[in-house]
Amino acid sequence: MVDLDEYRQASRAGWAAVAPGWKRRGDWLRENNALVNDWILAKGDPQPGQTWLDVAGGPGDLSLALSERVGAGGHVIYSDFASEMVEVARERGEDRGNLEFRVLDAERMDLGDDSVDGVGCRYGFMLMADPAAALAQTRRVLRDGGALAFAVWTSPDRNPWAALPMMAAVQRGHVPPPDPSGPGMFALGAPERIRELVTGAGFADPEIEEIVFAYSYTDADDVWDALLSLSGRMAQALQELPGDERAAMREAILESVAGFRAADGTYTIPASTWGVVTR
Repeated sequence: MVDLDEYRQASRAGWAAVAPGWKRRGDWLRENNALVNDWILAKGDPQPGQTWLDVAGGPGDLSLALSERVGAGGHVIYSDFASEMVEVARERGEDRGNLEFRVLDAERMDLGDDSVDGVGCRYGFMLMADPAAALAQTRRVLRDGGALAFAVWTSPDRNPWAALPMMAAVQRGHVPPPDPSGPGMFALGAPERIRELVTGAGFADPEIEEIVFAYSYTDADDVWDALLSLSGRMAQALQELPGDERAAMREAILESVAGFRAADGTYTIPASTWGVVTR
């Protein structure tokens, strides 16, 4: 049984720790997640002059895209609960006059009722200690008829880019096995669970669509660097390993994804997301 308060503290610390990596790999993240961002924009359909909220905005690329869509007369509120991640996004978008940066906890947002026209979120709700509370807060701040468009990961078997390294780390005893009843990367992998949470928060029955894409890496070093730089609590566990075991862990992870390595040394590893839109 997950202690949710401990989880919140560890999660915030983990994202604070990897914020520099998200900054350094910002272009890679934007390019590899472009299809998901495009889906959120297409389904949410932000309009010029509107106010949009980006929940758990990470490096800020979705907020930047939203700011272009709402234009100079619109407003985008970027939010994340890790202040270090907010600073990464701020550096990328501080020149945008229609973009505001806020440290906000999605489970208890310091925003007024009915204060935004739309909400986007890429890879946030499944990691929250209480996604029901976060979705209820989202409904509270969203004006009637406003769109909520978000993305969460599907299931481990559809996401070998993450599941295989995680399994290798579990097998070597460096991270605990995922708790299927608690928050985590694949916590919202079942469409029935998404629908239950979304409608329970007061939204209409959602449209749920699978978005299939892939993560591309230039070589084995790039695969390893992405894990060390981006993967939150797992990155912390890997970085804390003594030298010999860290090298062994690297080899185990690279072996787990060897089937996705091309003859030129590049890797293309499948990924799968649920795109969800509701009002």
